Amino acid sequence: MGRRLLSRIGCDCPLCGARVAGARLCAGCEADILYVAPDAPPRCPRCALRLRPGAPCCAACLGTPRAFARTVAAFDYEPPADALVRMLKVQLRLSMAPVLARLIAAAVARDGRLPAGALLLPVPAGRASLLRRGMNPAAEIARGLAAELDLPLAHGVLLRRRETPRQTGRSRQARRRGAVGVFACAGGVQGRHVAVVDDVMTTGSTADAAAAALLAAGAAEVTLLVAARTP
Repeated sequence: MGRRLLSRIGCDCPLCGARVAGARLCAGCEADILYVAPDAPPRCPRCALRLRPGAPCCAACLGTPRAFARTVAAFDYEPPADALVRMLKVQLRLSMAPVLARLIAAAVARDGRLPAGALLLPVPAGRASLLRRGMNPAAEIARGLAAELDLPLAHGVLLRRRETPRQTGRSRQARRRGAVGVFACAGGVQGRHVAVVDDVMTTGSTADAAAAALLAAGAAEVTLLVAARTP
């Protein structure tokens, strides 16, 4: 009932201010965010990084095995779309979560390779992040995405075993070392295709650690669904 009511309430498009129905972008802004130029480089099939011409996958995925099978990203983390993520994570505007979920759902529909019945799991936030924000951005997005995709969402399955330093500004190697063994799985994923939901993917270290824990618990395959991929 709450979501149906929200979809009818008049709101302003967070990017241009046009009047819209519910927490969403206007049709023009949504089209701009999801637009892919004909000459845009393809994404790495594993981590969704934009590729150099002629490359079958990015150097990072070629040189280091990944636990996750692939990544679906709604947009690149650059203007103006990056403002949507900052509104959620910095300004704490919870109305941005369903907006980002809708964009991810559109990317999944375009990609067309997420199995029916896949289990959605948000990346669990660290204690410091939860204290600072009072919410987990990935969990808020996952809640909206479950409704958009009509897929089951589970909390408390992917667990954070320890705290990690803030990742901003850390090198790829430092991020990878810091993420090893961070997550554990409480079970319930045996034989399931699991889709891990996060807001932004930078190096993929966090996603890789989460996927490794899920595969160790018996998951058949892990896909990462993110709002934004850093270039």
